[in-house]
Amino acid sequence: MILHPHFDTNEQGHLTVGGADAVALAREFGTPAYILDESVIRENCRTYLRAARTHFGPDALPLYASKALSFTGIYRLVAEEGLGIDCVSGGELYTAQNAGFPAERIYFHGNNKTDADLIQALEMGVGTIVVDGDEELTALDALAGARGKEQKILLRITPGIDPHTHRAIMTGNVDSKFGNAIVTGQALAITRRALACKHLRLAGFHCHIGSQIFEIDPFRDAAGIMLGFIADVKAATGFEAAELNLGGGLGVRYTEDDREIDYAAAIAEIAGIVREGAATHGVSVPRVILEPGRSLVAAAGATLYTVGSVKEIPGFRNYVSVDGGMPDNPRYALYQSRYTVLIADRANAPKDYVATVAGRCCESGDLIGEGMPLQRPQRGDILAVLCTGAYNYSMASNYNRLPRPPVVMVRDGKARLAVRRETYADLVDLDVTE
Repeated sequence: MILHPHFDTNEQGHLTVGGADAVALAREFGTPAYILDESVIRENCRTYLRAARTHFGPDALPLYASKALSFTGIYRLVAEEGLGIDCVSGGELYTAQNAGFPAERIYFHGNNKTDADLIQALEMGVGTIVVDGDEELTALDALAGARGKEQKILLRITPGIDPHTHRAIMTGNVDSKFGNAIVTGQALAITRRALACKHLRLAGFHCHIGSQIFEIDPFRDAAGIMLGFIADVKAATGFEAAELNLGGGLGVRYTEDDREIDYAAAIAEIAGIVREGAATHGVSVPRVILEPGRSLVAAAGATLYTVGSVKEIPGFRNYVSVDGGMPDNPRYALYQSRYTVLIADRANAPKDYVATVAGRCCESGDLIGEGMPLQRPQRGDILAVLCTGAYNYSMASNYNRLPRPPVVMVRDGKARLAVRRETYADLVDLDVTE
């Protein structure tokens, strides 16, 4: 096992992903290529669903936060496993619809939904729209009324929790582009306005405190604050929220330094916190919604590259350059995210070399990581970056006019193409030349 059970080595010393030889996959599909172990994603979905229904009740519904990894096949997989989904754009809604995902199990988020987005959601029959602010509330009420519909909504609330994570992904604090803060009185004010809307049915509240959280305490604090808010709203208006969406954020082990999280145990603990908080504040236990994204798909993925050059600068550092980089994985450039890398051809050999892994773009910040231990590389080797299932393909770009890599799904050692590699023809397909 290397980091996670589905990463291993075979008798040739090659890295395997879900039982498939990574070097053989690189030969078959080319590089760069995203590889996903389908069985890992399915088992993670089942873990969340079992635990949520065991500890929150039979109507509990984990939602896959599909911004983490969005393509037609992943929506079909999640639908088969019985989860709902969280979409944040018209494009994600369209992809889910293309996959035949049940619209009633879709929650539509976003801090700046356009009228076109809202119309698309209404006409699709999206089950729940998470309203972020006053203008959206007014627009949605009018648009639903014009279509003779009553739309179920949640209100996004900011509880003011610092989960001690990277500022760029810290979304539960008061100073945020998302939601309505409790401490400023805005959350209660928008709740009153939502209750007065003729064509909207307020079901409850949503919050999300951040990502890559390894401790339960931030969720304890958020649940306590949200249940207190539910009690305050009940006292002020008579409305008691039937639904509480606590968002996502549980962390993933990207390196040996990260600890493993038992997601089922974490869900059980959060459930106990919710029951305790409801009793403390004198409100009914609401239907609880969770929104795992990264924790469903990140560890399932690996990205394969071909090593191009190895540059050693005496007294400074070593550079290993690969045929991809920030266009297919911008997370180091954005967040200085840490990864585990290895040479797939010699994955069972000692990691006796330290290097900065660099991409091919004309950009000094185009790095996969710095100070990374790996086997001594050479031109033509296959370099694997582990745990790239989340926020790699979904954040990929065509910077430097590079085509996006394919997505390859592996199950029981057998591989199939889920998203084909872009071609140069694809890059110019939308260009108007007249």
